[in-house]
Formats: sequence, C-alpha cells, structure tokens
Amino acid sequence: MTVQPLVQMTSISKSFGGIVALENVDFQLFPGSVHALVGENGAGKSTLMKILAGVLQPDGGMIRKNGQIVRLASPREALDAGVSTVFQEHSVIANLSIAENMYLGKEPLAKFGVVDKALMERNARDTLRGLGLNLDPATLVGNLSIAERQFVEIARGISARADIVILDEPTAALNAADVDILNAQILALKREQKAVVYISHRVEEIFKICDTITVLKDGRNVDTVPASTIAPKQLIAMMVGRELSELFPPKLKRGDGDVVLSIDGLRLTPAATPCSIFLRRGEIVALAGLEGQGQHELVRSLVGRYAAHEGRVRISGRELALPLSANDGIRLMQSLGVSFVPEDRKIEGLFLDLSLAHNLTIGLHSQHFEMKPAGRHREVIANSIKSLSIKAARPSTPVGSLSGGNQQKVLLGRYLALGADILLIEEPTRGVDVGAKAEIYKLLRNYANAGRAVIVLSRETLELIGLCDRLYVIHDKHVVAEMPAEEATEHAILEAALHR
Repeated sequence: MTVQPLVQMTSISKSFGGIVALENVDFQLFPGSVHALVGENGAGKSTLMKILAGVLQPDGGMIRKNGQIVRLASPREALDAGVSTVFQEHSVIANLSIAENMYLGKEPLAKFGVVDKALMERNARDTLRGLGLNLDPATLVGNLSIAERQFVEIARGISARADIVILDEPTAALNAADVDILNAQILALKREQKAVVYISHRVEEIFKICDTITVLKDGRNVDTVPASTIAPKQLIAMMVGRELSELFPPKLKRGDGDVVLSIDGLRLTPAATPCSIFLRRGEIVALAGLEGQGQHELVRSLVGRYAAHEGRVRISGRELALPLSANDGIRLMQSLGVSFVPEDRKIEGLFLDLSLAHNLTIGLHSQHFEMKPAGRHREVIANSIKSLSIKAARPSTPVGSLSGGNQQKVLLGRYLALGADILLIEEPTRGVDVGAKAEIYKLLRNYANAGRAVIVLSRETLELIGLCDRLYVIHDKHVVAEMPAEEATEHAILEAALHR
C-alpha cells in the first residue's frame, strides 16, 4: 500500500522586494520520517519552512495537508493544523518562565478561565525531563545559557503534540552529548509517526538521523534523494555546486612565535583551581570541553563580561589584574588590539534594525573622536561583502532581514575590519553553511598567518581540531589538559574533559 504524503507543498514561490527567495519549490513530508532540508545560507530553507509555519505567505503555489488544500495564514493557524516549529533564532521571551514560554498561547485553564499554573509547570517539568534536563520550569528564560534556551525551544515544539515538527538548526547551540539527547527525541517522534523536518549545516548529523534529503540552491529545487543513496561529499557538491576537497586550510609549519597574550593564576571562582594559558603570534588556540565547564567564562573574563575571582593578564607589554571592569573592559581591550566576537549575534552582537553596512563599520566609527566625522568606509563595506560572500540585495539592507549565516558573517566582518591583533571568538560558524564555513576557516587562518592570533571556542570538536594549532581542555572552571591539534582526537579531548 502506497503511503500518502502528510504534507505537499507545490510550486511555492516567494520574493522580498527584488530578491527571489523561492521559485516553484516542491516539498513533501511523509509520516514516520525525518526529512533533511539543506542548502547554503540564502538557499530558501528557512523561508520555505516559515511558509509552512504560517509566518510568511507565499506569492504562489499550494499547500495540501492530508490531501486537503490548506491556507496557513498565521502561526496560530499552522499550530492548530498540526505544524510546530523550532526556529534557528531563539523566539523565547526572556522575562517569562520556562513553563510560560512552553505554553504561551496554549495555557491550560482551571475553573473560571484562570491559568492552571501548577499543571503548566508540572507538564513542562515532565517534557524537560524527557529531554534529560533537570530545570525548574519557574526559572526565567533570561537566566538560562544559550544551550538551555535552545532546549526550551525544542521542548516547546515537542510539547505542542503536532504531527509535523520543524527543527531549524536545532543543534547550533548544543554540544555532542546534548545532540545525542535530541536525536533520541527525534527517533521517538518518528516512532509516533510524526513527520520531522531537520534543517542543519552539520552534514554528519544529517546522515545519522535523516531518511530523506531535499537540497535547495538559490531558491530552487536541486534534488530529493534517500539519505542512504548518497555520500557526504556528493551532498556537499549538490549544496555548493562544487567539491570541497579540504574544508580546513593548511597550517603553516613555523617556529614558536612571540607570546602576545598570557593569563596566569586565573581563578574563575573562589573554589576553582588556578590555571594559566598563553597565546602565540601566528596561532589559533582552542578552548575545548563539555558544555558549561567554564570556556565562555574564561573568554569573557578577558573583556570584563565575566567577573573572574582573580588572575593576571599580560598583553602588549601591559599587565592587568582581573576582574576587569564590566563597563569599560571591552574598550580597554580594543585599545590594546583585542576584539571579542560573541556567540549570540542576535542579542549581543548585531543591531538588527540597522543596515549591514552600519553593522560592518560601527567599530570603525567608534574609533573617531566624537566631533570628527567618520568616513563612509565604502571600500571596507565592499571588501567585506565580497570576501565573506554576504548575500544581500544592497549594503543598506537591514541586517535583521538576512539569514542567520549571513548575519554571522557580518558580525565576524565587523571585527576583521578593525584590524585587531588578537581575536577572541565564540562559535565562529554557528548557523553557517558548509561552503561558508570553509571561507570563514580560511579567513581566520589567513588572519593568523598575517602575524595575528586567535582564541576560539566551539561546540564542534572536529572544528576545533581541524582549525586550531593547540587546544586547552577546560573542566570545572580550569585547564585540565593542553595538546597540539595534530595529536588531538575527539576521544582524547572527551577523556580529558571527563576524567580529570
């Protein structure tokens, strides 16, 4: 007996101004399957799913659900029709609790129409425990880590009891252990005959969890194939239009460079064991380890965004005592040639309502005296857009309207344009497609080869091994191992993170 599609999207088209986002795209979902939707940033993946989720309306085409034509005019209508979405960019509300976020718009009611808060928190706790999370549902989302917020998004999507679940970059903020928890939940949804749409730039995850793959490029269908019939290299070629023989650029064989940054006697908390790290000119150094072990706190202590208990930082011949001031730590470090690229581009990095040109050059504008007009930096803008392959209609395009990957490239471009000697960067390729990853890796390697230096942290262990020269493994707020990248393996890093 032939299985009928749960959803059929036929000849879907959508334009934004003069930019065609989708052109006659076909897409269908079957019950009990996990369907990967892949392509480079700007290929149209998120736009297609926003149409299915009722966030956007198509300019043309038709959607059928269980064979019946449907018009999903709003997210509420889509949810009522059985479509639940976990978007790439966090849509949780910081000043509401976990439970309030999970049941926003569908709160359980007690007598007299009053929200049954106890039932809501009880149900939220059960869903969170199913994801392996021991979080208090009454906790404000604003107090959670980025990874915890991502799990709240996922829990909200799963708790909707929809028969179609769209996961847009669900693992971008998760480490390997968290990904395994999510995969178990996806397989459970599959056994319940749900249809799961899985959007990800992590190719290895696609082949591990997905049954079918649809590739989009420039807003058009490339192909739809069973995942078992192609190899990762073939998929990458379909996505970017070329083979990627080497994702990571070669590393120069050089002698030890001068130490440009050193941290001694660092204790992130009063109870933490003191530790030290150093960074040489011309190298990229990674901070590796399991989620929540202190990597982010260590980096942020260098710019005053985290108050370390004590320690000394030496840079450009100047020694500074920790903690640095939260008010002027970033500006002090910028004056010493250090730039910090935060992970959360939406909240901490970009001015979403301003143009991509303004976001690229805002650091350059800040270098001018208050009464001295800054140049328009047209050459910087043009070079950044070209070198980073930023897809936008024009430099005046609001950066908030760009895809997540293009937003990431704008944020990185801002700090590359500053010409700093040292770059501290969190999650450099979060939400970035495989082709753009290779471009960013090359940019960072060229940056180091020019005599500068980088400290990077990432949840993707293979990224750290392939990109970096040396790795420090962090556990319980201090360094437990140091190893050259050429000797590092996922097993060695995990062993150090777990057993020391």
